[in-house]
Amino acid sequence: MRVLVTGGKGVVGTNLVKRLETNGHQVWVCDLKHSHDNNYYRCDIGNYRQLLSLFKRQSFDYVYHLAAEFGRWNGEAYYENLWQTNAIGTKNLLSLQADYGFKMIYTSSSEVYGDYDGIMAEEVMEKLEIKQLNDYAISKWVNELQINNARHTSGNQIMTVRLFNTYGPGEYYTPFRSAVCVFCYKALHNQPYTVFLNHTRSSLFIDDCTYALSALIPGFQDGATYNLAGCEVHSMKDVSDMILSYLGMDDSLVQYMDEEPFTTKNKVADTSSARNAIGFSPRVKLKEGIPLTIEWMKKVYR
Repeated sequence: MRVLVTGGKGVVGTNLVKRLETNGHQVWVCDLKHSHDNNYYRCDIGNYRQLLSLFKRQSFDYVYHLAAEFGRWNGEAYYENLWQTNAIGTKNLLSLQADYGFKMIYTSSSEVYGDYDGIMAEEVMEKLEIKQLNDYAISKWVNELQINNARHTSGNQIMTVRLFNTYGPGEYYTPFRSAVCVFCYKALHNQPYTVFLNHTRSSLFIDDCTYALSALIPGFQDGATYNLAGCEVHSMKDVSDMILSYLGMDDSLVQYMDEEPFTTKNKVADTSSARNAIGFSPRVKLKEGIPLTIEWMKKVYR
């Protein structure tokens, strides 16, 4: 298949492109960076003219739509970029999809579950009035609503996956990245960091994530929505303790607080839809994924 990955230079995108190419697909990437890579287009999806130029030059069977401004605090600090990229960018792609007829796989977020505090099954969002807790979460839910409208009004063929706390090698540190990334980086550099005690997560290792995403081409189902989450539920202190233990450090640099505001408190996912449809079965547990992440960081940051 001819496949475009928007945001293909990001953490998930970089790993997904490699896996798709290994599976025999012809893969193109668009992102904001300049690059010498083959099959690469520098393109801001929030700019309709740039996207249109891309689709005029190359046709695609599938588009993985990963491009987004990531993270709740990033979304607060740079909300103009967030809404231009996440909402307008998605609308641009939906408009071009109606004209060019490719199938789309959209990556949403566990943050759309907002203030819901139970087991997160996909149909929860259809049955309950959920309140998203930050601009990033709201933008991801807006995109899901846009997608539903495009399917009904224009016949766009789209499926959605909600990613739960993806982490692993390839995730370069910024203050807005995953908690695993931030904790590992801070511990390696003997810098203080904060752990929120009353939150639970289902973190998904990058290889398990991209393996599942790559299975969505042969397993494409228009209108389907799948949760993709890790195979264990953990607290954020569990993550911090594993990192410190692996590095032989104590927790003297860690500040403990009860809760982080404006984010979903507990993310416990029902992944049975993805398991039944594409055989989703995450294999990498934190005790394996954290050391792999730390050793990658050691090489990257010397």
